Amino acid sequence: MPSRPTPMPSVYLPHGGGPAFFMTGSMAEMFRPMGRFLASVPGLLPGRPTAILLVTAHWEAEVTTFCGGAQPELIYDYYGFPPETYAIRYPAPGAPALAQQAAELLRRAGLQAEVDSSHGWDHGVFIPLKAMLPEADIPVLAMSLTQGLDPHHHVAIGEALRPLRAEGVLIVGSGMSYHNLRQMGNGAAAVEFDRWLDGALAGNTEHRRSWLAQWARAPSGRVSHPREEHLLPLMVASGAGGDTPARKLWSGAVGPTTVSAWAFD
Repeated sequence: MPSRPTPMPSVYLPHGGGPAFFMTGSMAEMFRPMGRFLASVPGLLPGRPTAILLVTAHWEAEVTTFCGGAQPELIYDYYGFPPETYAIRYPAPGAPALAQQAAELLRRAGLQAEVDSSHGWDHGVFIPLKAMLPEADIPVLAMSLTQGLDPHHHVAIGEALRPLRAEGVLIVGSGMSYHNLRQMGNGAAAVEFDRWLDGALAGNTEHRRSWLAQWARAPSGRVSHPREEHLLPLMVASGAGGDTPARKLWSGAVGPTTVSAWAFD
């Protein structure tokens, strides 16, 4: 008989700045600690995932959409980087059956969902996964954010997807806990918001749901996220988590700012 899959947590991970993990020079050095953390993530999991469902900050759709292709193309949606960064490959298989299953879970929860078999993987998908799992041998399902960027809605999406964790699916929110490109030097704001996130995530599902819905009123919330697309993957990961407080997996510096990662069991 085949062995039962190991239940997986959901996680919120930083995906860095463009292809910086695979570059040289000062920008690469700034992101080096984050890259080392991502490389360590498989060792922090309870086992090998059967698949990875990743919600990316770089894809927004009218309704929640899953990338249903068997071998999605890569979308090099970063600009002005060295030519070799546009030759990066990540040939992991897609997960068409999982896409249909995930969409059905959302529909059963009263949420709209679609599957797009032609959409590719943006850098919020393939860059962190290449840093984490360079072997590219685990099926990957990318998921969009939903236009409107409503935090309640994205928590509800995570809650609907929670059963997949018992099947060994690692649910990944790919974003950045601080994302203000015009104020990357505002270390005080990043620390202040990071502390607020620690408090927001230090409770059960109801505590997290309530706090995260108010993120824009948090200390330095809107400074840290002038637009919330890089924070909403956290809402999905938290919604998919269980009733125990989040575990902080990592916190590190990107220049003067602080960026963190959490897991939800």
